[in-house]
Amino acid sequence: MAKNKTPGYKCSYNCGKVEEREPRSCVRFKCGLLTTIQNVLHQRPGWVEVKDDGDWDFNWCDVGWLRENYDHTYMEEHVRVNHFRNHYELTRKNLMVKNLKRYRKSLERDSGHTEASKCDFFPCTFALPSEYHLFVEEFKRIPGSIWIMKPVAKSQGKGIFLFRKLKDITDWKKDGPRSEEQKDAAQVESYVAQRYIENPYLINGRKFDLRIYILVTSYVPLKAWLYRDGFARFSSTRFSLRTIDDKYMHLTNVAVQKTAPDYDPEKGCKWQMQQLRRYLTAKHGTEMIGTLFIEMDNIFVRSLQSVQKVIINDKHCFELYGYDILLDENLKPWLIEVNASPSHTPSSQEDYEMKCRLLEDTLNVVDMEDRLTGKEKRVGGYDLMWNDGPVYREDANPETFGSSCFTANTHLGCVNDRDKQLRQLLKPFPVQKKM
Repeated sequence: MAKNKTPGYKCSYNCGKVEEREPRSCVRFKCGLLTTIQNVLHQRPGWVEVKDDGDWDFNWCDVGWLRENYDHTYMEEHVRVNHFRNHYELTRKNLMVKNLKRYRKSLERDSGHTEASKCDFFPCTFALPSEYHLFVEEFKRIPGSIWIMKPVAKSQGKGIFLFRKLKDITDWKKDGPRSEEQKDAAQVESYVAQRYIENPYLINGRKFDLRIYILVTSYVPLKAWLYRDGFARFSSTRFSLRTIDDKYMHLTNVAVQKTAPDYDPEKGCKWQMQQLRRYLTAKHGTEMIGTLFIEMDNIFVRSLQSVQKVIINDKHCFELYGYDILLDENLKPWLIEVNASPSHTPSSQEDYEMKCRLLEDTLNVVDMEDRLTGKEKRVGGYDLMWNDGPVYREDANPETFGSSCFTANTHLGCVNDRDKQLRQLLKPFPVQKKM
């Protein structure tokens, strides 16, 4: 269990004995978020919440707690925390692009242009103010194109705006931090300027993006799981490039859309991933949509590989990422950003139930109860997509896959028969001992 300043602390159920290990009957957890995750943790058999400075085995914390406490907390073997120490290498917009660009260059150097081209899945992006002059050069190369400005460390659509003219960001540039003392502030206030995808795939005239969940339980070796469920988030206003100031048209964030005048909380603005996959397959055919989902698998794996050497790997850590993917009219997927704290606040009853399943299965994979063997390819709604190399389905012949087909053992948007699978996989929860 985690214990500040007390490295010799032993837990009451003698977790120090590795031999003759039995399934853990009591897990003490802390939770710093008042969302769906707290409900899921409270409902888990044998899990008990501890408050304040109590000793804990599992901590679902926010990134603020991690920044302030991680380096000063001793953790015993079995303890788990839901973030890697420097998770921001992938989840801060400017660092994500920096790492992807570096990774693409290394691939080109070591494996050639064809391999490097498999990383061409993020829009042209510049960090401002540090790359302002490079940005201006690119901006002038294609006059009249639309760009989007985003704060590097904010979420829910805050601070985002679209622009067509350089003068629209001149005032922003003038107000940028100047002194060395403002270095920390500059980190927060930095932006990225990204070429706006002007030809998004539309359904009923509306723009949407995808929220997809990836669970990483290790970076060395890289071990990543893809969740079968996810959703598409729709804008409430029909798409047009005639106006770039309408946030309800161009931003699909639920936090933005639910403030729209015509937002209906009963209907929400989401499709479940299964519904979207069925729609796309009916319209474009199984083969074309199968290729689309393989290309998204490629995005997940390549983006994780781009930060594999810089993330501080720790056996105590795992990370549940929320990937935001946008499709263009040619069915090309684009990586927009990766979230370290994807929202678990539900927008409808269906959304709540999906997020409960996601979080329950995340706890099943992390396996605080020691019920798994470690060789599973599927746990509930999670499919193991990468385990120090591509993972193939049980019935697949690896020789039939090309090198671009990284993750054959993926079922995004397919049937999620998790209840049946979990009954077959997991032993019953151990009887809870009296506290």
